[in-house]
Amino acid sequence: MILLISDLHLEEQRPDITRAFLQFLQQRAHGCDALYILGDFFEVWVGDDDMSPYQQSIAAALRQLSDSGTAIYLMHGNRDFMLGQAFCQQAGCTLLRDPCLVNLYGERVLLMHGDSLCTSDIGYMRMRKLLRNPLSLWILHHLSLAKRQQLARKLRNESQVHTRQKATSITDVTLAEIPRIMAKYGVRTLIHGHTHRPNTHPLEVNGHTAQRIVLGDWDRQGWALQVDENGYQQAPFAF
Repeated sequence: MILLISDLHLEEQRPDITRAFLQFLQQRAHGCDALYILGDFFEVWVGDDDMSPYQQSIAAALRQLSDSGTAIYLMHGNRDFMLGQAFCQQAGCTLLRDPCLVNLYGERVLLMHGDSLCTSDIGYMRMRKLLRNPLSLWILHHLSLAKRQQLARKLRNESQVHTRQKATSITDVTLAEIPRIMAKYGVRTLIHGHTHRPNTHPLEVNGHTAQRIVLGDWDRQGWALQVDENGYQQAPFAF
């Protein structure tokens, strides 16, 4: 069995989500073949050199699961794209590129965080392109910790304001982008998070039936997608 989750937005200010996640690791994820975390695992991440005791405790919990035999894969989100190899080594997980092709029980599946699919949000896409540029990332990593923390607070506040002001159609994925990227990678299943709109959307790609599975966020409840020989099943669970 394989589990996929995303958009936990872990932070000390939400101990309910943290407790639910630790319980999830100890109970449901224990014994699984693999756990995929598709971005926005943390609410904010300004660099591996700023790991707090709280974040180290999360890494230790992941390491315990990894040491038990479950492979853990982690993808960047728009909130934690500066998360690096130091954290992954401590947590015993593998950092994935976005997008990433994987084989799930014999099917080629495309995994994404999902923010790059929101092409109608022109302002966000411009900022994403700027921040993910290798030169920008190099500069960010070489800023002082205080400067990075200040910038993170500024971007977070601006994002919250802009999201409230934008129409839902702008902050969701651009539907025309879905079959294009699925055809590009030759898949019939796309799994992503980011939008906080859990659902399974049937569609057609190059004349074949296909599906887009949107992972749910962890806020008032948790969400996990289970994949096994019987297919895909996503369901919420109470904290």
